[in-house]
Amino acid sequence: MAAGMKNLSRTFVWILMGMLIVGLAGFGAVNFSGSMTSVALVGEREVSVDTYMRELQREQQALQAQTGQAMPMSQLTAMGLDQVVLGRLITLASIDNEVEKLGISIGDENLLEELTKVSAFQNASGQFDRETYRFALDNAGFSEAEFEDDLRREAARTLVQGAIMSGARMPATLSETLVAYIGERRSLTYVSIPKASVALTMQMPGDEELKAFYDSNIEQFTLPETKVLTYVQLSPEMLLDTVDVDEDALRALYEDRSSEYDIPERRLVERLVFSDQDSAATAKAQLELGGSTFETLVQDRGLALSDVDMGDVTESELGEAGAEVFAAEVGAVVGPLPSDLGPALYRINGALEARLTTFEDAKSELRDELAADRARRLIEQQAEPIEDMLAGGVTLEELVGQSDVRLDTLNWTGANSEAIAAYDDFRSAADQVTIEDFPSVDFLEDGSLFALRLDEVLPPRPEPFEEAREAVFQAWNDNRATEAVAAQAQELMAQVKESGAFPEERNAKTETAQTRTAYIEGTPAEMMIAAFEMEPGELRIVSDEDGAVVLRLDEVLPAEDSDEMQMLQQALGTQLDQAISQALFEAFAQDAQIRAAPRVDQQALNAVQSSFQ
Repeated sequence: MAAGMKNLSRTFVWILMGMLIVGLAGFGAVNFSGSMTSVALVGEREVSVDTYMRELQREQQALQAQTGQAMPMSQLTAMGLDQVVLGRLITLASIDNEVEKLGISIGDENLLEELTKVSAFQNASGQFDRETYRFALDNAGFSEAEFEDDLRREAARTLVQGAIMSGARMPATLSETLVAYIGERRSLTYVSIPKASVALTMQMPGDEELKAFYDSNIEQFTLPETKVLTYVQLSPEMLLDTVDVDEDALRALYEDRSSEYDIPERRLVERLVFSDQDSAATAKAQLELGGSTFETLVQDRGLALSDVDMGDVTESELGEAGAEVFAAEVGAVVGPLPSDLGPALYRINGALEARLTTFEDAKSELRDELAADRARRLIEQQAEPIEDMLAGGVTLEELVGQSDVRLDTLNWTGANSEAIAAYDDFRSAADQVTIEDFPSVDFLEDGSLFALRLDEVLPPRPEPFEEAREAVFQAWNDNRATEAVAAQAQELMAQVKESGAFPEERNAKTETAQTRTAYIEGTPAEMMIAAFEMEPGELRIVSDEDGAVVLRLDEVLPAEDSDEMQMLQQALGTQLDQAISQALFEAFAQDAQIRAAPRVDQQALNAVQSSFQ
């Protein structure tokens, strides 16, 4: 009996063990492997955890090098780069899976040849070195088998890619058609009617007429969506009068700036250096006898005037030659005189007087500079208490009585550019603020402090007639000019249709063989677009805000047969060939991915990302 119970217990234990094994097997089927060695299964290929981790690290390092900022996993995920990396690896695995099905691979000899080409695996003599190879792979976190497998797969992918992309050609008809379209030309005649040339009698419309124009053109007088902002500001200029600057500090700054305030007399000088004293003396004699000029002497030496120009120099900078150069008149050539390069002739082109700014004259400027610097420091000191008050519930209005800030309001549309709205930091804050946001301290480029609050958002709405009256009058007057231009253009076009030519007094202009990208000054930008829509002999009026042109198309010309057009066709043909080659390979990759039916292990992905630094 006891033996039977013992056998039954053993049988029961084996049944439990079997159920446990089956359960664990099911768990492994869902997660690919209990140890999570891969993040995705693509056909028969795996995307390993190590590969995914390495690619994430590369993406992170590239972004950090580009931005100069740390990129944690949360930021990479927010940017969607984790999915980009995973998608790229799945695409490669899909192609590898397809390549394996096709039985394409490189042999050991080809693999060895590829390895020996890698400079990182070569010794000082440029030969493949086994120890260097092993050391480099260890540093990169690869095993030899893993790296060689990657190299085999990459080489096989390259073979397939080359087979698909090489030889793919787009029909020449397409590049020829594009070149014919781009290079096609037009000859045309036109008369320009600028709005500024139209003479209008002075009229003062009544309120009813203006109101009718306002109502019929209400879209011109509709205000954009507007944020009503309340803000406080504390700028260095607001504190200048409250900052004390002592005399000693001003004098110390004046002494530091002495080179700016005490500028010695200077001369604009050109210096021509000779190899010896005799050559310099001979050249000077030629000048004195009128047998040569300074410019000729410079050219004879193979130099340009810019080569001998010293700019503006002080007497001390000229050394031993300084006294005589500064004693000479403007335009004179003196020398030979010594220089650090040898005997030289000096021509004086101009004189700049010494300029001395006394301490008293500079005092106001120096005080403003020191005061502004100290005012910025005072603002920095007030920033934290102001931020604390705002965090404690103090309103912007209440803040005025408890600090040095000034309160103001602004209707923000994004087009504002006056006063504080000229600062980029304020503009950015105004664009981003919402009704739910509480005011907080921020700074402008000049050291000013500000905090703002969004009171309400006004939807697009018509500007009240009384407030828009001046703009309505200007628009009404501009509309009169537009109508007058249109009337003149219509009258002129009727004359041309009747007579078959532009009147001589209208000074018609002709342009020949103009391409689509041509720009003719003083004409609407759309004129060339219209010209390429017209038939020969057709007339058309083309208008813009500055006036109108009456246009006649005279001739349609094909693209010229030039080297430039041939080069353009070759370049387009190359781009089209590359485009179709790339499209074919992308289609192959997409098809391979569909048939590989990728399966992603989200649990493994989460584990990698949670451990990622």
